[in-house]
Amino acid sequence: MDRKKELKEQYKQMKPDMGIFIVRSNKTNKCYIETSQNLNGFINRTRFQLNSGGHPNERFQRDWKEQGENNFTIEILEKLEYDKDESKTDYSEELEVMKFVWKEKLAKENIGFY
Repeated sequence: MDRKKELKEQYKQMKPDMGIFIVRSNKTNKCYIETSQNLNGFINRTRFQLNSGGHPNERFQRDWKEQGENNFTIEILEKLEYDKDESKTDYSEELEVMKFVWKEKLAKENIGFY
């Protein structure tokens, strides 16, 4: 197998981290939470949208612009593990349940949401 095919096959076998992340304002204690089957990719996408002024959540976008990126903290709250049998490819339901649970948990801590 040539090197290009080998790298392509390795890429197909890669499993990105999936789960839930939070972007929290250090000034207002409001947060934006989101789930993804590719956490790092979605975090990068969210940061890019915010820095370019194109995030779909207008209140979140406005606060990001007014407060600046340095006043926000981004962290992964929880990762979702892949099934052992590897036949499953869609984890959207599990991720939605995870988001619901985390929203309830954070609301109990009096954290607001965008």
